[in-house]
Amino acid sequence: MDRFFNIAGPCNPVDHYMLSATERLPEVVSLIRKKQYFVIHAQRQCGKTTAILALRNEINAGSDYVAMYCSLEAAEGVADPVKGIPIVYSLIQNAAGQVASLAGCPACKVAPMSVDSAAMVASGASGLLSELSKFAGKPLVVFFDEVDCLCDATLIAFLRQLRDGAISKTKGFDFPASIALVGMRNIRDYKAKMRPDHESLGSASPFNVLTEAMTLRTFTDSEIAALYAQHTNETGQVFEPEAIRLACAYTCGQPYLVNALARWCVEKIHHDDYSKPITAADMHEAKEKIIRERGTHLDSLMERMKEPRVRRVVEPVMLGKDIAFDELQDDVKFVLDLGILKQNRGVLAPANPMYAEIIGRYISWGTQMDAERRVPETPWVKDDGIDMQGLLLAFQDFWRENAQMNRAPFEYNEAYPHIVLQAFLQRVLNGGGEIIREMALGKGALDLGVLFQGGKYAVEVKLRYLWDKSPEKALQQVRRYTDHLGVDEGWLVVFDPDMEKPWDEKISHEDRVVDGKTIHLFFC
Repeated sequence: MDRFFNIAGPCNPVDHYMLSATERLPEVVSLIRKKQYFVIHAQRQCGKTTAILALRNEINAGSDYVAMYCSLEAAEGVADPVKGIPIVYSLIQNAAGQVASLAGCPACKVAPMSVDSAAMVASGASGLLSELSKFAGKPLVVFFDEVDCLCDATLIAFLRQLRDGAISKTKGFDFPASIALVGMRNIRDYKAKMRPDHESLGSASPFNVLTEAMTLRTFTDSEIAALYAQHTNETGQVFEPEAIRLACAYTCGQPYLVNALARWCVEKIHHDDYSKPITAADMHEAKEKIIRERGTHLDSLMERMKEPRVRRVVEPVMLGKDIAFDELQDDVKFVLDLGILKQNRGVLAPANPMYAEIIGRYISWGTQMDAERRVPETPWVKDDGIDMQGLLLAFQDFWRENAQMNRAPFEYNEAYPHIVLQAFLQRVLNGGGEIIREMALGKGALDLGVLFQGGKYAVEVKLRYLWDKSPEKALQQVRRYTDHLGVDEGWLVVFDPDMEKPWDEKISHEDRVVDGKTIHLFFC
């Protein structure tokens, strides 16, 4: 049976195309040799579980250590440690039973509920780990996956037991030589969850002085090409260079998206007919289909957009606000850990173009449904492109009549005008165009690259107070965006958020010429 591009669950080299896990986490082997406790954190479906399962297998194939993998997902949401720690205990027993050298440990036969509940909360998990370490005969390495599923007092009790075990190890008692906590969040964020309850791990926690808190990086362009080359080598089906370039550009190496694009091209577009090459057109079609269908990974990620702490970071990025964000602020760190945004030299932006598109469509989805009912047929579509001037004149009328329709979901109120414009454009472009959303802190605007039937249209969206502050700067921004898209004219839509101001004072349009480029101004 042919291997395939996997988008659900851990990968294995027998069934799936995959890259070397150890090459993506080269520091781990050194940390284990130094008997360190450490954290591996990365966004969902970035390959964490695949990587640590491969590391476990590689370690157990050698002769120096015994390694076990234990997922704590089954204890998710169990806040009471009297109930939560016995679940953790059972999960460790089950994991140990799957490792040949640990399966015979007598401690694996003890029913956790038969242990006194107070003793279980105090030392149940650490006692079991101690017994397994003693029985293993070699230094024990434990990978705890999905640690951030634990919450409240159960999380506190578990981490305290690891702390106490690490302290006992320094006094000559048996305990795992190395432990890795694996999840979406860094240990700093676990501790932040405890503070509302006035709980603390204390300075003695082994994870307070951890050597590394590693983030599993995304794929490089060369790794994407190498992954796709595995399919070509096994089937003969070629990914054309431009198709690979687009995959790199669309995904910025996000592993789920890299695999999803390839899977869609191979299985959905060409139906496993390996005689047909994967073209740039195929990759573009796959990108559009994945965005529209929004699978489990994308849905779970976008559901986070409802959370206030996510909105507090994402909305300014959508608006292009020129504000300072400290990447160590809890809200910013949370959004970065989720993988929704990335930061480079203090600038926050969507992690990749596909996420930017999904963010725009997801937040504007309800508004787009309203637009479907309110916007008439699309007379602005022409044989050679779009009558953008007529379209934005029609939008002015639409905005005037519908500015108070269902407000933006999830409290994205300041970005609401931008959301309505995107919904209006999406309604028009459903017949075959696309919107490229370029958003980042400090831009002062949202750039929309509208592509339709070979035509490119540079549209910039700005709030009125920014326009009033510096019209010349705003016009130059649009002019630079026309250069970026390689066109001779651009459109600037300026929204006045003052809903008490008479519409006749807000609605207008005019043209300006800047460095030989025509800029069409639309005030709403």
